[in-house]
Parts: sequence; C-alpha cells; structure tokens
Amino acid sequence: MILRTPGERESLLERSRKVAMVGASSNALRPSYTVFSYLRTQTPFDVAPINPTIREIDGIAAYPSLEAYARARGAPDIVDVFRRPSELVAVTREAIAAAAKAIWFQYGVINDEAIRIADGAGLDVVVDRCMKVEYARFHGGLTTSGLNSGVITSRWRSLSS
Repeated sequence: MILRTPGERESLLERSRKVAMVGASSNALRPSYTVFSYLRTQTPFDVAPINPTIREIDGIAAYPSLEAYARARGAPDIVDVFRRPSELVAVTREAIAAAAKAIWFQYGVINDEAIRIADGAGLDVVVDRCMKVEYARFHGGLTTSGLNSGVITSRWRSLSS
C-alpha cells in the first residue's frame, strides 16, 4: 500500500525497528550518511548500511546486498533507499526477495515501475519523503528549517556574541 498520509507514515515508523539503508555512505558530507547517522543515534531503529563498496560506517558493519543482510539478520522492516531512480526496480526486487515489509524512497528517488512492483507485492511504500525528517516531525525534533536548534526563543542572537 502506498502510504500517503502523515498518519500512515507515523504508523509505519512506530511498528518498525530494523532498517536496511541501501546506498548508505561513509562520506559525512552526503545526505545518505547524515540520515544514517541520525537514525542510528537519535531513534530506536536498528539501522544497517547496505553498500557493496564499504565495510562499515561508524563501526556498524555494512552488507554488500539486501540478500546478505537478510541472511545475517532476517527480514528488514524497512528498506530505506538512497539510489538513482534507474536502479530502483532492481532494489525493489531485492527488497521483496529479502521479505522486507516496507520500502522507503527518499527525496527525489522516484521510479513509477518500482513503486508499482512494491505496491503489487504488498509492501508498504513511501515515496519522495525523508525518513529522518518524518521521524523528527513526529517526535518534536523538526523546525521549519528541518533542523532542531535546541534554542527556545523568539529573538535572534547577536552576530557579535
């Protein structure tokens, strides 16, 4: 089922624990690293990177494929995808073979055929949303800029301080 409403996405996040992040990066400048790091340290999710080009990210073992992840850890609740749209059909088929319950296509990661395949296989499908942003949205950690500054004030700080 394609999850279109905030309530549907929140329900998915609340019932999920194991997240396999396809395309996670060890490069701290990439969004796929930032989201991986946030989900790993600021949420209850057990997040594992799926990337055949790296061994680990921040001490967390990386898996070369969803198949390897599933063999070692069982089916993921969510496959969070940071890949090119042209690669999504293959990733979706891997997610189905790994018995994933849901697939989450990050911002700009859209392929209509992959969405149809995932939906037809009975996966919950989130499209063009960020898992980090959605989690923060539902748990009070999001401002209009997308960041939690930790400062509660209506006044601007002086640039000289």
